[in-house]
Amino acid sequence: MNWMIAQGLLLPFLGTSLGSALVLFMKNEMKEEVQKSLTGFAAGVMVAASVWSLLIPAMDQAQENMGRLAFVPAVVGFCLGMLFLLVLDQVTPHMHLDESVEGPKCSMKKTTMLVLAVVLHNIPEGMAVGVVYAGWLTGNVSISASAALALALGIAIQNFPEGAIISMPLRANGMSKFKACLQGILSGIVEPVAGLLTILMASFIIPFLPYLLSFAAGAMLYVVVEELIPEMSEGRHSNLGTITFMLGFSLMMILDVALG
Repeated sequence: MNWMIAQGLLLPFLGTSLGSALVLFMKNEMKEEVQKSLTGFAAGVMVAASVWSLLIPAMDQAQENMGRLAFVPAVVGFCLGMLFLLVLDQVTPHMHLDESVEGPKCSMKKTTMLVLAVVLHNIPEGMAVGVVYAGWLTGNVSISASAALALALGIAIQNFPEGAIISMPLRANGMSKFKACLQGILSGIVEPVAGLLTILMASFIIPFLPYLLSFAAGAMLYVVVEELIPEMSEGRHSNLGTITFMLGFSLMMILDVALG
């Protein structure tokens, strides 16, 4: 059981690390076609994960005590999650890869703020994994170990391009490839930490689990709507983003339903 939890907590961190490692092998910035494909795939994965791994389990659990009003915790938590990220985005820059990889013109100050933005966005994602595993550990019948793992895998896929968002601008500012990669990797360490802390507080958060699950869904869908979908739809090759969105959504839906 401990290994399964560790695996779930570390998967999102692994996604960030692999994305950061791209800087070790790339001489130039990421091609637009690849960027849009990855972004669309990540968006599809996160939408499906938010619905099947977070919102549906939240309503299933709330239904035991609230019956037809089971939607209330889901709506309240979802809206709070969206508003939380909305406020967060007012004080941190957006995470657009094409705006951040500008070669020598990209200032270190801007890159530092970008690192902060990604780190802060990673905290609710780590909490989302922790909340699901906390629900599973307490015997919640609406949450299975496979569903929790599927959510962790979905976030890992979404984190892959985020790792590149960190490491590539740092390299463009003159930092060595190794240090830029390391900075990107370290930006993702907050996810397993946030997830572990959430699990350790399981006894306190279980009564509020429907709200927390839907809060995590709102936070992740905000990133999808505000960051990923606009990025995959702008300019050329937008059809690639649409197709990979379809593939990512389908894959995550299959994982959640078949494994859950």
